[in-house]
Amino acid sequence: MRPTHATFAALLLPALAAPAAADTLEGREIDQTVRGRRIYLAVPLGGEFPLTYRPDGRVDGSGEAVGLGRVMRPKDSGRWWVDGRRLCQRWTTWYDGKVFCFTLRKTAPTQLAWTRDDGLSGTARIGD
Repeated sequence: MRPTHATFAALLLPALAAPAAADTLEGREIDQTVRGRRIYLAVPLGGEFPLTYRPDGRVDGSGEAVGLGRVMRPKDSGRWWVDGRRLCQRWTTWYDGKVFCFTLRKTAPTQLAWTRDDGLSGTARIGD
């Protein structure tokens, strides 16, 4: 009996799906990935925006964000923590102080894909 495309796909898809699930960070992995590091969020139209996750649970966002042909220098600070499988943060003024949580997936040794609890997603680079 000759295998069909459906048979091949049924055997291959679980193998392809497994690494993605393994790359999703949880608890201590999230903490070890961000604590004491600067994470550079990719911004629309190119560039990056740095967020510094301090060991004491503070997060600082400041730097240059390039977009629409101009440079903005937003600045705020807040708190970050790990809640099970999510990185959560609350800024002082950004987003009216609302808590947002993110799932993180490591896509390369220094690259992350993130999805916010409201469905927004993007990428980031892990710095020093």
